Amino acid sequence: MDKAALLHALIAQLEASLALQTAAAHTSHEEATNEESRAEDKYDMRSQSAAYLAAGQSQLAIELAGAIAAYRQLSPRSLAPGDAVHVGAIVTLESQGKVTVCFLGPLQGGLEVVVQGVAVTVITTFSPVGRQLVGRRAGDRVFLPGRLRPAEHQIIAVG
Repeated sequence: MDKAALLHALIAQLEASLALQTAAAHTSHEEATNEESRAEDKYDMRSQSAAYLAAGQSQLAIELAGAIAAYRQLSPRSLAPGDAVHVGAIVTLESQGKVTVCFLGPLQGGLEVVVQGVAVTVITTFSPVGRQLVGRRAGDRVFLPGRLRPAEHQIIAVG
């Protein structure tokens, strides 16, 4: 898989999320400060609720901007055969005939993109899966959390 294309797709998705969060934060801020949102009585919380929402959305936007910066710093070079899994690695796993492709990213675990027809899920070193994979190599077997119990996976490739 082309790591540069993967990084480009991840950054594009994060930038789209950032634009959405920024617009939502501005809208919430405008609602919170609008004259029509002024409290009608002591129990009216519309303005205060909008202000809390704007603050939360602004915080999400800050986190997304940090993630974009972190992804832009990653090297698009592929790993050599035998290299260990680390942040920036594309990991292909196989379990019971099912192949899964993961990207060990610095932030925003759970993000999914499709690159060259392949679905890739971002995992981080903060997750149980990420902690299990760091330092492993192609051919290693790991037990990763499953729905009912841990499932054995084989690392097919690290790129």
